[in-house]
Amino acid sequence: MGFLRGNDLLYVGCGSDPKPQWLDRFNETRLDIDENVNPDIVANMTDMGDIGKFDVILSRHSLEHLAPHDVGKALKEFLRVLETGGYALIFVPDLEDAKATEEVLFQSPAGPITGLDLMYGYRPALEQMPYMAHRTGFTQATLKKAFEDAGFVNVKSLRLPNYELFCVGIKGE
Repeated sequence: MGFLRGNDLLYVGCGSDPKPQWLDRFNETRLDIDENVNPDIVANMTDMGDIGKFDVILSRHSLEHLAPHDVGKALKEFLRVLETGGYALIFVPDLEDAKATEEVLFQSPAGPITGLDLMYGYRPALEQMPYMAHRTGFTQATLKKAFEDAGFVNVKSLRLPNYELFCVGIKGE
């Protein structure tokens, strides 16, 4: 991702996952609502407080845990804490072709993922990890529109393998 500039990355909804290797050059600040995952900042992504400015925001599979009316609030918060010209990089489940069934769609590191897991959260983990419940969902078009509605520019939304969406948006002038 050579197009990304700057040095400071905010990993929103980081959980216990390490940042991807392709972002190794960035100084990482970790933000999560769950203090048990030992983030640098404990906060809700809809109100991150006075945390400074960042060049890149990464959020992997966290927006779907918000209620639909909170998605726009979170994206506006992302925009607020980004430097002008900064990027938001967001990954969420792709529900466009998913059906609410027990059929295994793919294998993840956590185990087999079904359409019901994409819609409601990884069911084997929900009792122990209540933050993992899905409260909203996206298609390529609805994710792109949410970014644009929040004020991002040059928004690109892509469908990836294994029922995953990727969206990138820039904070304009």
